[in-house]
Amino acid sequence: MKFERTASDPNSKARAGSITTDHGVIETPIFMPVGTAATVKGVHQRDLDQEVNPDIILANTYHLYLRPKTEIIHQAGGIHKFMNWKRPILTDSGGYQVYSLSANRKIKEEGVKFKSHVDGSMHFFTPENVIDIQRKIGADIIMAFDECTPYPCDYRYAKASMHMTHRWLERCLTQNEKSPLLYDYAQTFFPIVQGSVYKDLRTQSAEYIASKGAEGNAIGGLSVGEPAEEMYGMTEIVCDILPEDKPRYLMGVGTPINLLENVALGVDMFDCVMPTRNARNGMLFTADGTINIKNKKWEDDFSVIDAAGYTFVDTDYSKAYLRHLFKVNEMLGKQIATIHNLGFYLWLMREARKRIIAGDFYSWKEQMVKNMDKRL
Repeated sequence: MKFERTASDPNSKARAGSITTDHGVIETPIFMPVGTAATVKGVHQRDLDQEVNPDIILANTYHLYLRPKTEIIHQAGGIHKFMNWKRPILTDSGGYQVYSLSANRKIKEEGVKFKSHVDGSMHFFTPENVIDIQRKIGADIIMAFDECTPYPCDYRYAKASMHMTHRWLERCLTQNEKSPLLYDYAQTFFPIVQGSVYKDLRTQSAEYIASKGAEGNAIGGLSVGEPAEEMYGMTEIVCDILPEDKPRYLMGVGTPINLLENVALGVDMFDCVMPTRNARNGMLFTADGTINIKNKKWEDDFSVIDAAGYTFVDTDYSKAYLRHLFKVNEMLGKQIATIHNLGFYLWLMREARKRIIAGDFYSWKEQMVKNMDKRL
């Protein structure tokens, strides 16, 4: 993997760049649509490729390990061939999913024992076998196994968890070094900064992660219920420490406003289920604010969803038609809304990139935040 910085915004810490992988170039800042189980839910790969057009998507180790199982993906020749996706893929190591199974898992130094949400069977994740699983899945970027702490989180627990995440990282690095590549392309390993919302812990973790010299670094444990200002504060601390010549990935974030504010702090990569999950519930993100398409006010509104015109949805379908599809529970409505939201997120990041290169990102960001912070 190769990361090159193209431009920096003069009035913020935002930067534009590119990440070159064996499956293609990723222009940053970038939003990665979440394809948890080797599919972006409700979207055909053809539409994802042609309409949303993301440089990279994300899949999840925990879910793929359980279904269809790692060996099936390996037999298929890796995840790209399994799901017929030719562009880059990143896999989350499963740390967040294990965190979300709080009632059905036990964390100890060796690893995490957890009960499958599918059939109740017991499984054990270790730093070593999570690397091996991701080798077999075959994503271009693979993640360290970490513990994602909840919010709020006691300081002593956060500190102990952070140190365990660091010890797990050492084991991941060792396993990653000795594990052979299984396919004819490279895989890049990202460690993860933890430390909850404590400045000293975030500083310590970021310094530790930076010292490992990885080709990219991630920031985990945010967007778990903390106020947005806490997220921004922790992100700023970490980005000021992580090396400037490596991409920075803020995991699980967030709203369109969250994305722009964190781009301004120096983040390059994002992922979140929000655009797809909210779309299935009728919430649309636009440059002028959010729309609940189920509201009666849209019943006879034949205007396009968003005048910016960044996806085919905006020119082909009206608000009235989309509301009708939701009211009759037609699956096409959820598909259109999902493609729209993903299209908006990708447009937002690409427009941010253009603004960074042009040198007027900060003023544009401030206006966009005001515009988007509305319910239409």
